[in-house]
Amino acid sequence: MTEKSSQNCHNYTIWIVTEGIAGTENQCIGVAESLGWNYEVKRISLNQPWKSLSPYIGCERSSTFEPQLTPPWPDILITSGRKSVAAARYIKKQSNGKTYSVHIQDPKVSYDAFDLIALPQHDDARGKNIIVTDGAPNKITADKISAAHSEFDFSQYGETRIAVLIGGKSKAYDMSAQDTEKLAQKLSDLNGSLLITCSRRTGAENRRILEHHLNTPQNYFWNGEGKNPYFGFLAWADYILVTADSASMISESCTTGKPVYMIPMQGGARRIQSFQNHLINQGKLKLFNGNLEPYTYEPLNDAQIIANELKKRFQGFTKSAHDD
Repeated sequence: MTEKSSQNCHNYTIWIVTEGIAGTENQCIGVAESLGWNYEVKRISLNQPWKSLSPYIGCERSSTFEPQLTPPWPDILITSGRKSVAAARYIKKQSNGKTYSVHIQDPKVSYDAFDLIALPQHDDARGKNIIVTDGAPNKITADKISAAHSEFDFSQYGETRIAVLIGGKSKAYDMSAQDTEKLAQKLSDLNGSLLITCSRRTGAENRRILEHHLNTPQNYFWNGEGKNPYFGFLAWADYILVTADSASMISESCTTGKPVYMIPMQGGARRIQSFQNHLINQGKLKLFNGNLEPYTYEPLNDAQIIANELKKRFQGFTKSAHDD
């Protein structure tokens, strides 16, 4: 599957190649949009044995990918996710090294396979082709928040609006019915109107518990129908509450510059807790204990930081190729 951006034309061609997982794909799109150049999104799957053994098997060929990847090869390739590593190596080889290859997150293979790798602070690897970010790059910008404020209207929901972004069970975290009951009670006690959205990971039972307590005329509880109001929530919110399981939602929230409170969950893992602690230590994120107070901080801007570094290095890359 291929999607094209509608940005202004530019001489350079950019491909984003992913396996279609929204979280990783949005990170790539955020960087591409920050470049301000046209891009295409190509979603691929892998055939066996690469499907099971990638990224470690190597030896990629045209029959590895569904759909097949064909020339003309892009000037810049942006990838993220396990399966896209195979595509990055294949395109780099087929282009005779002329495609500038960028990978978001740890590829789990030799870093020399890429021209630039963007890793979050909580990953330990460092190197000359590695740029370190505070959080996950994303599609949040001031312009998009402003546009969402105009597109959606939540003005009827009181003077204090609180966006509540609920994730759910993950590899690192659990979300039991008992935990959800306690959370619903804490949210009910807040002074303000709640703008609530759940994810697939929330689960049907937990969603029912939240709806039972919180789906009131004072609040807006998105039922999953119609256009996703996620950007509208971020635009209209005075405060943002987000569950601990999602580094992407935390990063997106902290890109707005609004007060962001993390809802604790049962469980945890070293990498994501290191990410959370880093943002807490920077004063961008606070733990939710039932109380909300305003505070200010320098918003995350990781997509633009990566894009700026990419442009600078790509200019050197093209100059070197021309000199050769």
